[in-house]
Amino acid sequence: DEEFNELCFEFGLELDEITSEKDIISKEKGEEKAKGASDTILYKIDVPANRYDLLCLEGLVRGLQVFKERINLPRYEKIIPAPGEGQRLIITEKTVQVRPHAVAAVLRNITFTKERYDSFIDLQEKLHQNICRRRALVAIGTHDLDTISGPFTFTAKAPSEIKFKPLNQSQEYTASQMMDLYRTDSHLRHYLHLIEHKPLYPVIHDSNGVVLSMPPIINGDHTKISVNTKNVFIECTGTDITKAKIVLDIIVTMFSEYCEKPFSVEAAEVVYPNGKTHIYPELAYRKEKVKPELINKKIGISETPSSLAKLLTRMCLKSHVTGNGNNIEIEIPPTRADIIHACDIVEDAAIAYGYNNIQMTIPKTYTIANQLPLNKLTELLRLDLAAAGFTEALTFALCSQEDVADKLGMDISATKAVRIANPKTAEFQVARTTLLPGLLKTIAANRKMPLPLKLFEISDIVVKDPNTDVGARNYRHFCAVYYNKSPGFEIIHGLLDRVMQLLEVPPNEENGYMIKAAEGSAFFPGRCAEIFAKGQSIGKLGVLHPNVITNFELTMPCSALEINIEPFV
Repeated sequence: DEEFNELCFEFGLELDEITSEKDIISKEKGEEKAKGASDTILYKIDVPANRYDLLCLEGLVRGLQVFKERINLPRYEKIIPAPGEGQRLIITEKTVQVRPHAVAAVLRNITFTKERYDSFIDLQEKLHQNICRRRALVAIGTHDLDTISGPFTFTAKAPSEIKFKPLNQSQEYTASQMMDLYRTDSHLRHYLHLIEHKPLYPVIHDSNGVVLSMPPIINGDHTKISVNTKNVFIECTGTDITKAKIVLDIIVTMFSEYCEKPFSVEAAEVVYPNGKTHIYPELAYRKEKVKPELINKKIGISETPSSLAKLLTRMCLKSHVTGNGNNIEIEIPPTRADIIHACDIVEDAAIAYGYNNIQMTIPKTYTIANQLPLNKLTELLRLDLAAAGFTEALTFALCSQEDVADKLGMDISATKAVRIANPKTAEFQVARTTLLPGLLKTIAANRKMPLPLKLFEISDIVVKDPNTDVGARNYRHFCAVYYNKSPGFEIIHGLLDRVMQLLEVPPNEENGYMIKAAEGSAFFPGRCAEIFAKGQSIGKLGVLHPNVITNFELTMPCSALEINIEPFV
């Protein structure tokens, strides 16, 4: 694990965590749901968003093998069938209004296993989410070529005229019925809006009228591929032809290694409405020239041209020195759509050289930096609060809705909390509007520790604010709690006095601070006070309500204080 982590780092990737299906489910949905899930170790690897060639095991392993100089970069080739023998995809002009572009290719005599098949499907899903922008720009369809006969037609029809058996369903539906069927489908409902309100829906069918797919929603069940499929027909339809070409190139280069003739792809012909034809996939190799001194200067190293060429070759960019060492000629393979500028080549050279091997130098620019006043105040307060016998805690900025509302006896609408649109776990649904729940959860997790527990935190809270450009605002809050057999209101009150003494705010009404009896849903009636300073309310202190204590699974009384420290900067 350690070794693999190192290798990922050297290659410019990050091994995010080592986990298992069971761990992931129990984290997201709880222990109960995780029963029976697999214990197999999984590596979670963070891949840069522009490296589509590393989104599947095949591409990642190939990239790492070339990087380790164990294999040479394979040469991808397209085989153009004899005239009249290849597959053709005819685009009609009706598609112009919905999804005007389509590209296609064939993987011949491919050998799938369960793992390869799963990887093949998974790559399509990752591309859909990433470069295809949730299928809005491109939608991928893969079909068993032996179940259909070309030429294929990509056209658009009225929803009532399209009728076929969709993938993994037992009966035929019209396109309108499918929309209703998938409206409740957790996976497919997100794509319906792409064509739902269009007068015509896109559809691809073969010469016998068998429907292959209705992009971008669903493929037909008739052409579904399985582990035993030998010949795969791949079509990508979309609104962006450049992205469609990239997606097709990635899929065929990744999985052509399992074809009878490895790394070869059978081309298909696409016929446009105006009668023009084009052969896909393009699998275009192109050459770029970069000066060695540019690479050295940008990275801050002094390597010879030949060693730079070797570094680039390890990054899947086959390079050699030309013209007395004045230039490096680099061949960009079809898998590297992310190389758009010389800087991308320089970056790859830097990764291969190793960021940690670049000598550190003092920058030539001369600036004087200053600490942010709010952070400076925070740092000073943290030291003195620790000196007052309180222990600092750092808690998550996101929490569940219950934590900031229900458990504190408030309604979520009254908290002005910022909500996460699609939370991954129940623990992280909203941004915290108060620091108190985080500290109470910390105490709950440390109940075995000897009493009293005295904790504090100084961090940001987030509330909605329609007057800011982003619709929300951060405030730096200070919160402290005292947990013991007796409530200890006097200890928290004493801490407030100490903080004010440090801030040089005198205890009086005019230009100092004062406390007034108040009510708060989280506090015990008659044991809560509002704190006023600099002419404004800055927070509350008091003994927590027994309901709040039990909601956070605590058993002893607890007093708390929370104030906004921004007015004192």
